[in-house]
Amino acid sequence: MNQKTKKILKIVAPILLGVVLLLYLFHSTSPEQRKNIYFYILNADYKWVAISLIFGTLSHLSRAYRWKFLLEPLGYKPKFANSFMAVMAAYFANLGVPRSGEVLRATTITAYEGIPFEKAFGTIVAERIADLIMSFIIIGIALCVQYDVIIEAIQKKIPENPFALLVIGLALTFLAFLAHKLFRKSEHKLIVKIRNFIDGLKEGMISIFKMKQKWAFIFHTFFIWFMYVMMFYVIFFSVEETKDASLSAVLSSFITGSFAVATTNGGFLAYPLAIEKTLVLYGLPGEPSQAIGWIMWSGHTLLTIIFGALSFFFLPIFNRKK
Repeated sequence: MNQKTKKILKIVAPILLGVVLLLYLFHSTSPEQRKNIYFYILNADYKWVAISLIFGTLSHLSRAYRWKFLLEPLGYKPKFANSFMAVMAAYFANLGVPRSGEVLRATTITAYEGIPFEKAFGTIVAERIADLIMSFIIIGIALCVQYDVIIEAIQKKIPENPFALLVIGLALTFLAFLAHKLFRKSEHKLIVKIRNFIDGLKEGMISIFKMKQKWAFIFHTFFIWFMYVMMFYVIFFSVEETKDASLSAVLSSFITGSFAVATTNGGFLAYPLAIEKTLVLYGLPGEPSQAIGWIMWSGHTLLTIIFGALSFFFLPIFNRKK
């Protein structure tokens, strides 16, 4: 598959997925169910939505501020306003074409701060590595929170015979050792890509800890993700039927919702459905669950559109003397 085809697929695939989800949403819900979802949205306590939007704004501000810790060692000190507007313009672009925002963000800071594109883009890649590590941490916390459930499920599957357990343990150890050897030596395209990806993560982590202001960078990284979780969590209080959701339910739906956003144009349709399907597994009713998905998605999408549009408008005005 050539590069041009790949680029087209990256744009078309999320749109097609959105169309499929739209058809699924229409055919999987009755008019009465859609009416109930609309009712929950209209009657939500929007005080919690406002708090969620404040948390979201703080995460954006922190992301813009964190960027300077990567740029300053390269000899550049961009204005905070330019960094923030570049970040918001990037989020805005991602709503239309997934992953286009990173390029736009680097292009914007290049145009208004004179930072070479490749250096600006390199810092954004480093940021993404830090964020990916944080997403793994969130997944790890979600698994730890559900430790009892996981152990119970494992205990139901494993045999009680100690000898059988020993044999299984040795077999798994041998297979893990063999897989590691094959993984390090294989020249298969997919394995090489995975290996390079893991090596990139390692290099990214090492570069972060070599940073002059590494602890400030790490603090802001944790703060950004704490705000992400909090802006999602408080939305549960906006609808009566979801306010008593467990931490397991909140974290699991946060993770599935994040994947939904990553695979479609800003999570359109996919996000509310992902939230509903996850929360139903934890015993929450479907219609209120989908409603908070829509509230979360629409509120923060609107915030992104407003900040993004204002950023495009004010960037040339703010930098008119250049």
